[in-house]
Amino acid sequence: MPKATVAAIIHPAGDRRTILLTRRNVSPFNGLWCLPGGHIEDFELAETAVRREVKEETGLDFAPEAFVGWFEEIFPEHRFHAVALAFAGAGSGALQEQPEEVSEMAWFTLDDALSMQLAFTHNLVLQKYARSLDQ
Repeated sequence: MPKATVAAIIHPAGDRRTILLTRRNVSPFNGLWCLPGGHIEDFELAETAVRREVKEETGLDFAPEAFVGWFEEIFPEHRFHAVALAFAGAGSGALQEQPEEVSEMAWFTLDDALSMQLAFTHNLVLQKYARSLDQ
């Protein structure tokens, strides 16, 4: 049975082409960069989940401004199957590393992030986000 997850494209207020990525410190995809996010808990709204996951992983307060889309994440080699709901919005506050899940955090230009190998389907998420900015 697939899990429901969320992913956040976090940008500074007023700059939608700079985004925050985190380097995973857990399996699957340990060591790869990704968008902050995680599992939706039982009876939790998706927007509540994305705000909670961003706070837990980065220390930032996240204000979802747009729903980017849903993405199927099927990785049999990792025994992982999820449907990810991606949101974009501004982050505020101070970054606070959470070493149990995240080994590193950094701001990247959208173009640089698009050129990286990201965990899960996060390259596809960013491609769709970039297309929405160019319209």
